[in-house]
Amino acid sequence: MAIRVMLVEDHVVVREGLRALLTREKDIEVVGETGAADDALALAEEASPEIVVMDLQLGEGPSGVEVTRALLEKNPGLKVIILSMFDDEDLVFRALGAGARGYVLKRAGVEELVKAIRLVASGEAYLAPQIARRLIDGLQERLSHARAAARGEPELTEREKEVLSLAAEGLTNAEIARRLYISVKTVQAHRANLMQKLGLHDRVDLVKYAIKKGFLQLDDD
Repeated sequence: MAIRVMLVEDHVVVREGLRALLTREKDIEVVGETGAADDALALAEEASPEIVVMDLQLGEGPSGVEVTRALLEKNPGLKVIILSMFDDEDLVFRALGAGARGYVLKRAGVEELVKAIRLVASGEAYLAPQIARRLIDGLQERLSHARAAARGEPELTEREKEVLSLAAEGLTNAEIARRLYISVKTVQAHRANLMQKLGLHDRVDLVKYAIKKGFLQLDDD
């Protein structure tokens, strides 16, 4: 029996490309597709998929996380794999919290998506390797931060260090978001956290700290 897959992706070219690539697999059948979040519930009822491949960002309507939650409330046996450009922890945790069983990055090859579909259909879960590594790093960073806090020293996560370095170079929040493949809101949250954590008040303080700690190198000229 082929795995019945439904696609929810608002970019037509991406959706058509996914359908063309997935239908080449003998054990996968694309039974429905839509670019509109509002149509996803009705289509799932009509097409009866086993797996829904869900874009995280669906234009101006509900997000992929919200649609995932609504789908699973109505169809608890359904399995959702999130397809996203972003790999930051906040979005991953929100997707998993909504009930998603997989998270694949759009920059991955179709082979990875096919692997995720097969694993999730068999009852397993799937996280892109980059995401799994980031979550492990994040856990280790939080443990390190807890130990540093116990010693009374501020400890920055790797992501906060990246944001600090780029912000000190003068990049805007939007530019940092594009550079790190995270959302602007996540950049803003990281900046607020590190400013509070370090007791900084403005960008001048931030640049001074970055220079002092070696996050920003000044030209000898």
